[in-house]
Amino acid sequence: MSNGIGGVGQKHIEILSDTAGRWRPVVGNETTELLEAVGLPQSSRGEVLREALEILCRCVNPSIQEDPNTGLVVGYVQSGKTLSFTTVAALAHDNGYRMVIVITGMSKPLTDQSHDRLRRDLRLGLGGVFRPWQHFHNPGVQSGAPDRINDVLSDWDDPTVPKEERRTVLLTLMKNHRRLNNLIDALQRLRLEGVPTLIIDDEADQAGLNNLIREGQESTTYRRLRSLRQQLPRHTFLQYTATPQGPLLINIIDVLSPDFAAVLTPGAEYVGGQQFFTGNAPLVRVIPPLDIPTVARPMHEPPDSLLEAMRIFFLGVASGLVRRDYQHGRRSMMVHPSMRTIGHEQYFAWVQQVRGAWMQILEATVGRPDDPDRCDLLDSFRNAFTDLQRTVQDLEAFEVLSDRLLHALRRTQLVLVNSLPQAVREIVWGDSYSWIVVGGQALDRGFTVEGLTVTYMPRGVGVGNADTIQQRARFFGYKGRYLGYCRVFLEPALSEAFSRYVTHEEDVRMRLVYHSSRGLALTELRRAFFLDQSLRPTRASILDIDYVRPPTAGWTYPRVPHEPSGAVEENKTLVRDFLGGLTLTPNVGDAQRTDIQRHFVATGISLRRVFEDFLTRLRVPSLTDNQVFTAALIILDAYLLHQPNATCTVFQISQGGLRDRGVNDDGEIINLFQGEAPVNPVERRGDVYPGDRAIRGTDGVTLQVHMLNIRENASRGSSVIASNVPVVALWIDPQISDDVIVQDQGARVVGR
Repeated sequence: MSNGIGGVGQKHIEILSDTAGRWRPVVGNETTELLEAVGLPQSSRGEVLREALEILCRCVNPSIQEDPNTGLVVGYVQSGKTLSFTTVAALAHDNGYRMVIVITGMSKPLTDQSHDRLRRDLRLGLGGVFRPWQHFHNPGVQSGAPDRINDVLSDWDDPTVPKEERRTVLLTLMKNHRRLNNLIDALQRLRLEGVPTLIIDDEADQAGLNNLIREGQESTTYRRLRSLRQQLPRHTFLQYTATPQGPLLINIIDVLSPDFAAVLTPGAEYVGGQQFFTGNAPLVRVIPPLDIPTVARPMHEPPDSLLEAMRIFFLGVASGLVRRDYQHGRRSMMVHPSMRTIGHEQYFAWVQQVRGAWMQILEATVGRPDDPDRCDLLDSFRNAFTDLQRTVQDLEAFEVLSDRLLHALRRTQLVLVNSLPQAVREIVWGDSYSWIVVGGQALDRGFTVEGLTVTYMPRGVGVGNADTIQQRARFFGYKGRYLGYCRVFLEPALSEAFSRYVTHEEDVRMRLVYHSSRGLALTELRRAFFLDQSLRPTRASILDIDYVRPPTAGWTYPRVPHEPSGAVEENKTLVRDFLGGLTLTPNVGDAQRTDIQRHFVATGISLRRVFEDFLTRLRVPSLTDNQVFTAALIILDAYLLHQPNATCTVFQISQGGLRDRGVNDDGEIINLFQGEAPVNPVERRGDVYPGDRAIRGTDGVTLQVHMLNIRENASRGSSVIASNVPVVALWIDPQISDDVIVQDQGARVVGR
């Protein structure tokens, strides 16, 4: 892109793309006015606009006929994805898109939240003010939507209608198969051949993917989304999510598999997994196992850790009152137990009881600072005060906060969010400065708890799906202004899972950024990512291609290096050129070694050079071998990010001489490595030769290059089926290894 995006206040700024084949969107009035209206700091507008332009220029060109495509847009949890797709929608209008469809979450609170945000940011419903949108919420045939939509679309084809009076149809609906079916029925009554359309699927990894793929069937919502797309000959389907594992790992031939990806940059005030779960994690507290009720061990009174979380929260609210922070925002606490509604009710009752008891004591002892009950209560807050002092450097004195504690308790509203009749369906955040929200699944994904400072989450990791766990992180967000007041109380295993997820999340984002920067289609992205053994990337029901977890520590080598012959010839040339560029010297060893046991060695070789010029160019055609080799490359790639000057050792085994190796019935090498010599007597085993596995350097990575004659079996007299076959064995020190998942979908790209 050109640098012209800085002048957000200008009209119709043309943004030049430096990527061949992409069209060039312009920034018009609607986009400019949107960014001004949302109150975004000037320093952040350029980044939001740049990323929105980069997304739109990869969508279908509204001026020409193009096949539909699918894009994946990845942001952090609570990082501003809604603002991104609202900006993309405004750009779409400025550039001639006639229809924008926004599919929101599955729950009513999330749908209402997204719907209200869109109406506010796009300034819909302003009395007496012309807006370039015609909005329909949950449209269907019964509401008369088709005729009204057709009238709006007709203006685009009427040359007598001024360009500035042409409105874009904005359709918003819940991600529900009935709502989707109503929309499909309405669209079937329209002529949409020449209507460029943008479909935005918020929380795209949820519900829409086909969770019956392994059964050879289509789930209802997936079938509706596929049918929706079939109604729109010219469209782009944008998948917005913070957890892209599902869209990335579904089969690339699936209609919802993305063709391109974009990664969103959070603003400067954003606080996410890296801030909470790396380093000494001063904001995270572990809930003791005995504080978490189970079926076998029910609890009849609030656990101590819940009381401590409430004390920290109310002291933070008191500090906010002293500082008049209510003029700038609000403070909230979230209690997020298991999804069972009985759990929600129990915790809600505890919170009510505790708050009520504390208020009663403070109200009854106003003006009596020496009252024993008052002193005991305030003393119970001192540990929480000391805790806050560690992260809020200018925290007011305890006496100042205790004077406002009753006000903090009294002004805090308690809300139960679940499916029960007495639960709240919508929170009007402006009604109060301070809130405590108790709920389960409704708070799991997409839902924003405004001003969230203290989170109490006594629930486990469940089945360990990484994307599900990450979506619980409602405590991420734009908290830089009040981060010191934040605390997250987690069940021990869940706390560990969040910590491990950080590495996985950053790895996925980095690979998407690198891949996109090279202008490659997402179908060419190698599906290989860091992921701890204790976690699964996503629900298995949506994947018809399994992933594997290859070993990455110790020695790895291809078991079928001799097929196909074309790959063998390419590897021969690559190995010859690689070794020819090294300074190889004899490897010192016992004088009794045979020629086969004598090798050449090169030490202190740049690992980056070996990685980029040699390892990434090796052909490893066998599926199983390729998965293992790819995992090893993922490890080395990450290692080089932190140790760019790392070196490795290279051995030319047997000084380039040929060794014979047989294969088993599956065509795999029976054993690449020669053993120790002598074997007997036992006390002298390995004195002459320690065995191939012990031939490695002192640095973390070693390569052995073997040249083999491959025979039908282990017998020396068997026929040679492939001669002069190069085999590269790779040693990775366990200290630099990690857990990796690899899913093969045919892509050969293995770099960062």
